Amino acid sequence: MRVLLVEDDPLLGDGIRAGLMQAGFAVDWAKDGREAELAVSGEPYDAVVLDLGLPRLPGMDMLRRTRTSKNPVPILILTARDSVADRVAGLDAGADDYLIKPFDLGELQARLRALVRRAKSQIEPVIAHGALYLDPAGRSVTLAGRSVELSAREFAILHELLLNAGRVLSKAQLEEKLYGWGEEIESNAVEVFVHHLRRKLAPDLIRTVRGVGYMIAKEPA
Repeated sequence: MRVLLVEDDPLLGDGIRAGLMQAGFAVDWAKDGREAELAVSGEPYDAVVLDLGLPRLPGMDMLRRTRTSKNPVPILILTARDSVADRVAGLDAGADDYLIKPFDLGELQARLRALVRRAKSQIEPVIAHGALYLDPAGRSVTLAGRSVELSAREFAILHELLLNAGRVLSKAQLEEKLYGWGEEIESNAVEVFVHHLRRKLAPDLIRTVRGVGYMIAKEPA
């Protein structure tokens, strides 16, 4: 799950980013409204966490421009502005949720998961591949009727491979789904997650195309 964090306070932003990463989110961090506008117009984020008091472009302006461009990405406003009028203005401008500082990090994580579930349930059906079923909205996987526990990054890789069944995805393409800007990427991370998926699901589910990447074969029509 890839999130754009828009926060100009370095200490608060660093804490939010670390907390979301610990919960399995891939986090890109923009520190002003212009940077956020460019990021959200060029990357397919699952959600945006948006402060309002931003340099260069205020958060409300960034929100309105995003909605004017018909970008449906779920946006959660995270701000110290706590009046009813502020909350109404933010929601009417197109925000999907509104959380007031100070806040509990666990609540922020839960609200983001809820936003993404609602958005994905409208656009992504359950993906079936033989006896394997992946539910993007419920973040669940079953194999032959048995629930399979996956880490957030294992789920992200499996989801991406199933969405692109029949196509080879490079290691770099998969890493983009797992890590945010500036986040250190271990050289063998993708290989380790693929190994775990094969062990938990089926040894031959994910095929290695040597020198190119990984793929899941397309189901026969």
